[in-house]
Amino acid sequence: MGSFFDWNQRVDVSRRVLPHWSQKEVTCFVTFRLADSVPKRILRQWAERKTLWLAENPPPHDEGQQQAYDREFTRSFHQFLDAGHGDCIFKGAVYSQIVADALSFFDGARYRLGLWVVMPNHVHVLFRTLDDWTPEQILHSWKSFSAKQINLARKSTGQVWQHESYDRIVRSAEELLRIETYIRDNPKNAGIEVAHASWLT
Repeated sequence: MGSFFDWNQRVDVSRRVLPHWSQKEVTCFVTFRLADSVPKRILRQWAERKTLWLAENPPPHDEGQQQAYDREFTRSFHQFLDAGHGDCIFKGAVYSQIVADALSFFDGARYRLGLWVVMPNHVHVLFRTLDDWTPEQILHSWKSFSAKQINLARKSTGQVWQHESYDRIVRSAEELLRIETYIRDNPKNAGIEVAHASWLT
């Protein structure tokens, strides 16, 4: 679906808790989740484990270390999300459609959408950035617009999305295929018969 991470090109890095890498016109995989999807005590435990692991495995990481990190943190994180903690408002079509509309709004202008799915308490998206748009800018626009619309629909106020999101610039065609398979199979593997909003709609 597009270009992959290039070690020979400039990389812009921003950081909150996690580092967020950015390059021009690359294929990205992001996961963003509802604010109530992971209890704070679990987040603290993960942060402590990550701090210890990174102290024992300082970057840059070789392929073996990257695979170990993915097993220890990325996969377990996604498995926890699939367990369905929090209110899981995207089980309903109204709120999941708000997210779907946000994802598609600038498709072809700021980015090109690949596979995506709205799960009960989180969202997975593959996309390729266009022109000078960064993954961070695109993700912010999705979350900001959808949060306003969700609060309006629920007649509520307050935080909708967790501030920190998972994002990764795809490294290769093989990795892209693995991610596409993961997104395609995620509803079934999480025990959801039908996702209300996905690339199929």
